[in-house]
Amino acid sequence: MSNTRGKIIYVDDVNYSLISVKNRLKEHYEVYPAQSVDILFEILGRIIPDLILLDVNMPNVDGYEVIKMLKSNPGYADIKVVFLSAQADRESLIKGISLGAVDYITKPATDADLINCIELHTNPIKRDIDKPIILAIDDNPSILKAINYLLKEDYVVRTLAEPERIKEVLRMIVPDLILLDCMMPGLNGFDLVPIIRNSQNHEDTPIIFLTSDGTIDNITVAMHLGACDYIVKPINDLILLEKISQRLSNYLVNRRLRAL
Repeated sequence: MSNTRGKIIYVDDVNYSLISVKNRLKEHYEVYPAQSVDILFEILGRIIPDLILLDVNMPNVDGYEVIKMLKSNPGYADIKVVFLSAQADRESLIKGISLGAVDYITKPATDADLINCIELHTNPIKRDIDKPIILAIDDNPSILKAINYLLKEDYVVRTLAEPERIKEVLRMIVPDLILLDCMMPGLNGFDLVPIIRNSQNHEDTPIIFLTSDGTIDNITVAMHLGACDYIVKPINDLILLEKISQRLSNYLVNRRLRAL
């Protein structure tokens, strides 16, 4: 953890919860309790926190309304918000994430749950460690080099130019998303999808096909085999970034939902 103590605002209408969480986190962070939305904004007038822990069920203004207020204010829109709630259903998690929360923790939460979550979203070193892993498979080294250059700031990028090594690579890493070229000598992209799907932990890993042949037949085969999307070469950087972000976001949220 950084030598500088992070600032956390915890919003909850239950005073006992405010005292409990503050005592549990005080050795690690400066914790500012807020028992209402008015107190939250009074504190925000004095400090900008590294993160806000936000309860959902509160009288008058609930957590969902509070995050809408934060995200609509340019001065507070970039503050990371984590919901800390007793509501452990899928709909609540989906709603919280869709409104702009970076995470959703269900009560009762252990000290480790709280600290690990806060560190993940506030500590730059830990964020680098926990970047999503993308595996790019293409027999063209120039394309792999370009993909690595484009994605390396936001993701951990692993590249594979020898598709016959796919099983070996999947035993060493567990990518969160795979970029897969269609046409390669030896094993092509269509051959690799069943191998990936039959590998442990990759039954539903997002696979985006990269193809120079964007015909309906090729795309239909790719989607039937289990690809979730495709990009026609030459690769447009903005389209690639958008598709990766969308598919990866959906996958990570669904993975959290399955854990509930």
